[in-house]
Amino acid sequence: MEKPIPNAAAFPRQFARSRRFSLGVPRHVTLSPDGRRVLFVRTGSGTDPVGRLWQYEDGVESLLADPTLLVGARPGAVPEEERLRRERARERSVGVVTYAADDAARLVAFALSGALWAVRTDGGAPFSVSAAGPVVDPRPSPDGRHIAYVSRRSFHIVSLDGTDRQPARAEGPEITYGLAEYTAAESMNRSRGYWWAPDSRRVLVARVDTGPVERRFISDPSDPTKPPQAIRYPAAGTANAEVTLQLLSLDGDRVDVEWDRKAYEYLVDAGWDAHGPYLAVQSRDQRTLRTLTVDPATGATEVLHERTDPAWVEIVPGTPARTASGALVLPEDTDGTRHLTVDGRRVTPDGLQLREVLGVDGEQVLFAASEDPTETHVWRYDPVQGIHRLSRDPGVYRGVGRGGTVVLEGMTPRGDKVLLARDADADGTPFGVLASLAEEPVLTPRQLHLTLGERELRGVLYLPSWHKEGSGKLPVLLDPYAGPAMQLAVRARGWFACVSQWFAEQGFAVLVVDGRGTPGRGPAWEKAIHGDQLTPALEDQVDALRAAGDRFRDLDLERVAIRGWSFGGFLAAAAVLHHPDVFHAAVAGAPPTDQRLYDTHWKERYLGHPDEQPENYTRSSLVGQGHLLRRPLLLVHGLADDNVAAAHTLRFSAELLAAGKPHSVLPLPGATHSPSDDAVNENLLHHQLMFLREALGGLTGPEARAASEGEIEESGAEG
Repeated sequence: MEKPIPNAAAFPRQFARSRRFSLGVPRHVTLSPDGRRVLFVRTGSGTDPVGRLWQYEDGVESLLADPTLLVGARPGAVPEEERLRRERARERSVGVVTYAADDAARLVAFALSGALWAVRTDGGAPFSVSAAGPVVDPRPSPDGRHIAYVSRRSFHIVSLDGTDRQPARAEGPEITYGLAEYTAAESMNRSRGYWWAPDSRRVLVARVDTGPVERRFISDPSDPTKPPQAIRYPAAGTANAEVTLQLLSLDGDRVDVEWDRKAYEYLVDAGWDAHGPYLAVQSRDQRTLRTLTVDPATGATEVLHERTDPAWVEIVPGTPARTASGALVLPEDTDGTRHLTVDGRRVTPDGLQLREVLGVDGEQVLFAASEDPTETHVWRYDPVQGIHRLSRDPGVYRGVGRGGTVVLEGMTPRGDKVLLARDADADGTPFGVLASLAEEPVLTPRQLHLTLGERELRGVLYLPSWHKEGSGKLPVLLDPYAGPAMQLAVRARGWFACVSQWFAEQGFAVLVVDGRGTPGRGPAWEKAIHGDQLTPALEDQVDALRAAGDRFRDLDLERVAIRGWSFGGFLAAAAVLHHPDVFHAAVAGAPPTDQRLYDTHWKERYLGHPDEQPENYTRSSLVGQGHLLRRPLLLVHGLADDNVAAAHTLRFSAELLAAGKPHSVLPLPGATHSPSDDAVNENLLHHQLMFLREALGGLTGPEARAASEGEIEESGAEG
């Protein structure tokens, strides 16, 4: 008998302790104007969760700030606003988790346990800066003479000599200045709430009034003595927060920015460059997105550009932007391609899908785009030389560019890589590397990339390392996300690939497929789900499964399970409801079963307003369908989830029970949408595996049984 893959039993613990292999990876990169100095955050090792601030210059790394030396080995509690910001960002570390620098990258500001700290990159130890209260999102002025921050929902500016100003004070408990509201941070890719002027004399600041927004209460059933937490959550069809903007000066002057907020209630993004402040605002139905320029003297706005779409206008991160000459940088959609445009002219060819604008340096534009949906690369546009691809090897890349240097952050088939290159080099040869301290997975994903069916669905098949073709049938596990804004069938060793391989080592053939609605294949592909987020996505999983079964005879289509989280969890539960002939068991983690309970911007983008198009919500929800269940179903949900509320699972479970449909529910006390407890994340993998084994009647082959026994013994021995 062949032995199972070595150390596969150790994977769940490694996966949990490494926080999905995110610890030890360099991130949040900033470049100096000359491109020589690189700032970044990295934890101390692949299992150390404490982030530290680093500098790389002339091939040498140096430590700028170590929280364990400043505030102790265990950084203390953070303000509630910071906790929520980290939840929106799915932040898995502590210590220095983010920072901001002045324009010269000489002064860096960061918050630790609510206190304000700064450090100079040209020498000297970190120093504390007096602040009026717990600090959130500190950002130095471009000239490095001041630091702005938010404290107790009010906006402050402090000089390095300790002089603190409060240009905007929150008028009540529902008002905040300088912070992004929930929908912006969760659904619009906007995590910021204020923007410095280049001359450091004024700031563009968002004022958010959550008073009109529905209130929800999240309690901790495991501690009945703890009062529930009240949050403002704008469910589909209900009122949004009221977001306005003010221009605040260091002298105390205040100018209101004026635009038609009734017609364009969403502030998608904002900025301030050498040509003045600008905004991107969107209508409630998301079919129109306008770029506005702002008169800093009066606050009056003027339309620079308008994008429209009969379904929705997709928000592309990094846009709008402007070059040094003032040329507007925007996306433009045709049915088949999302193009990059500069000054109204398409500069990318058909078939190259714009994913993100990464930055503008002079007249050059750095952007991420995909020729093949399984890869994303960094490109540079130059008005003289045209476009040029900078990342060479397979993977999913983004980057930062300034002063002739580009930092390429890649998720590759060999793991995370952060490379430094000169953007003028034709061959993209790196001249430096930011070292990754991430854990090397104890198992290596064995990815077989596939193109399946008439729609040429992109998929990845993971087979057990010990399986020999023709030696026996393998039960199939579909492991998708398959929703908007995320791909899993990519040429990279992401954490998700490692998890899929671990399930394969337990005796499954694991199939991961990105169907209609996922990014990277053009606007028409993304918008095929408009009005119906369920039918196309589920059809693609079924079609891909059958196509894979036709190609690989060792796949046992009589024993098929599906698992997923969030949209993937919704899809898993829908699969056993609507296709019990195809799917024989499902694990649904944090599934949004009732689309009316999800937030306004995200859900109305795809399904419209529930009062105007209720049929879209009916066809895309699982409520009312519980009587269809005929297969084993495990529902998993964090009880502190403020994104997909636990009510989704609890109400659906009640419906299943009322219909007499047996099922299992695993509640996770204290867990949010992205559970952070290492023990929970480790044992959640074990629990899903045990459920699937029982539901499918065990797995095939002596190797799988040996792997199972070894895994259980090791897990029990380690407690």
